[in-house]
Amino acid sequence: MLAQRMSVPKRVVRPSGASRPDFSTVAASPSARAHAKILRVTVSAAVDLSVEVGALRLSNPVIAASGTFGYGVEFAHLVDLNRLGGIVVKGLSLEPIAGAAPPRLCEAPSGMLNAVGLQNIGVRAFVAEKLPALRTYRTAIIANVFGYSVEEYVGVIRILDESEGLAAYELNISCPNTAHGGLQFGSDPQMVSEVVSAARRASRRPLWVKLSPNVTDITLIARAAEEAGADALTVANTYQAMSVDVQTRRSRLGRTTGGLSGPAIKPITLRLVYEARRAVKIPIVGLGGVETPEDVLEYMIVGASAVQVGTASFTRPDACLRIAADLEIACVKHKINNINSLIGSIQVDSA
Repeated sequence: MLAQRMSVPKRVVRPSGASRPDFSTVAASPSARAHAKILRVTVSAAVDLSVEVGALRLSNPVIAASGTFGYGVEFAHLVDLNRLGGIVVKGLSLEPIAGAAPPRLCEAPSGMLNAVGLQNIGVRAFVAEKLPALRTYRTAIIANVFGYSVEEYVGVIRILDESEGLAAYELNISCPNTAHGGLQFGSDPQMVSEVVSAARRASRRPLWVKLSPNVTDITLIARAAEEAGADALTVANTYQAMSVDVQTRRSRLGRTTGGLSGPAIKPITLRLVYEARRAVKIPIVGLGGVETPEDVLEYMIVGASAVQVGTASFTRPDACLRIAADLEIACVKHKINNINSLIGSIQVDSA
């Protein structure tokens, strides 16, 4: 069961007031305070957890993933947002989207399927209603952007570019391009180049590109994004999958198929990060099945500069915070003084 599986816990742009977290005041909850006391007596040596994703410097490599952490502010009463490396807000479109019909989530072996349908309040409402509160935190805020045409991507970015408080953009290119018969932007190198180039011209901020794993060769897509102007890559989005109820003979989701996430996809995504890192020079943010500090370390060893935590937040709203706090203990255990020393350090026997 998912709940059982997940119950174990250059110019550098710095977010305003950013510094290496003081884990002695992790959060306001009693469990978090108790956890902080453990940290104070367990960690005997300072560990540098700060990382750089291109021009963006983060206090630690743990980032809340888009679509699993709302717009960030909804978690502020549960988690000290200042202790996270970053937050990628729920995907933003030019106009509000109601999303898919329920049911939107269903459990899968060692993971879950979702078919939320990119529900969001629209970029203008985000700027007016959510961004002012987000500006009060020193955590890096990254806006996830999507559209169904190149013009829509550019339109969202232009509206966001007029506002302060964001550290970067993350392009979700797993959306169907309605102008090209519904083929996903992220499945074709030429379309990747087109949308990333347009976004790069429209943006004054660092540009991350979130790749789809549902491709034949992720290195071709990664190179196309890099050559078009991406500053970093997020690898990867969810995997197309489905689940069927034998009795009703219907999908367990409101839509026939959905996206698979959670621990089940981690070994596959680790490989994708490893392959993408060998293909490009820009930083990579790993995303897929991160639940523990060891998961973070594995992703960094194969080439990620930071990681995003997604599905774990559904079963533990404070998952990102706990992973970030435990990361320092894990580094001490493995005699790692600077977490950056892990990036791309995998040892591979030559054939």
